[in-house]
Amino acid sequence: MRQRSSILRMRAQNVGSSGNMKPTVISTFAGCGGSSLGYKMAGFRELLAVEWDDHAVKIFKINFPDVPVYHGDIAKLSSAECMQMAGINKGELDVLDGSPPCQGFSTTGKRKYDDPRNSLFNEFARLANDMRPKVFVMENVTGMVKGHMKQAYLEIVKTLRGCGYVVKGEVLNAMYYNVPQSRQRVIIIGVRNDLNIEPSHPKPQTRPITFRQATKDLWDDDADLYFNPNTLTTIAMKKARQGEKDPKHFSRQKLHADKPGHTLRKDVLGYWHPEKFRPLNLNEWVRLGSFPDEFKWTDKKNACHCIGNSVPPNLMKAIALHVKGQILERM
Repeated sequence: MRQRSSILRMRAQNVGSSGNMKPTVISTFAGCGGSSLGYKMAGFRELLAVEWDDHAVKIFKINFPDVPVYHGDIAKLSSAECMQMAGINKGELDVLDGSPPCQGFSTTGKRKYDDPRNSLFNEFARLANDMRPKVFVMENVTGMVKGHMKQAYLEIVKTLRGCGYVVKGEVLNAMYYNVPQSRQRVIIIGVRNDLNIEPSHPKPQTRPITFRQATKDLWDDDADLYFNPNTLTTIAMKKARQGEKDPKHFSRQKLHADKPGHTLRKDVLGYWHPEKFRPLNLNEWVRLGSFPDEFKWTDKKNACHCIGNSVPPNLMKAIALHVKGQILERM
């Protein structure tokens, strides 16, 4: 009787409100769970998360205790082991999601074509080729479609098409998807050839949300916990106060109260409150990243690193709902 009750509970967790089984997703390069949260809000069931960073995994496990995690190098994860951990067979997975590290493509870096981090997409392609999910969603920075790096983008698309998918990429800005942050990202969606469905992307859904709108109900009582003026030079503080960039810290600038936040990166002191002489506190980082207030973190430094590296949950929710409604439910 106990075993039967356990099975019934598992089935209940996997069934949506319409009575249909929830679509499934595996998240690679999962980070702290930005994409995972988006899929969860869209009604997906995550079978497995793949991530190597210790701090990100710790945060992920706190917030998604029921999702199995492969904590290690994706290059060492075989497709067979991946399917075994997820409890699926070849061709059964609905969505393979992944955000391979983007530093090699980013316009804020050196943008070397042969940066070894640029090849990590091959591990994503390997899993897609072997596991044959119905759909894959891959996210990266817009630097991969600019200038000489566009050749790398074209090779990525060619490789993914060679895995047996119809592939389409578009640039989406998170500020049009209920994220109070202007953050442009390349979203590549692939649909398995035999399904005969063209991939597509969600249209803009909301007006941009300003910093003031996103943070208007937050208390300011924890600001001093995260600001030590001894960590900044007097010149840098003056420049930030005036809204200027510090040449030593390219992103250290004051935000605008009546505009969305800048693209958040992992510089914990890099973004300053538009009306108060201090960096953003953790609650403000969380709001700009579109994470819920109740999301749990270990400490501010690692939280900011993870938020800066994450796909904003609300952006991924919009993508996941589109994939669910326009692709998976049309099969």
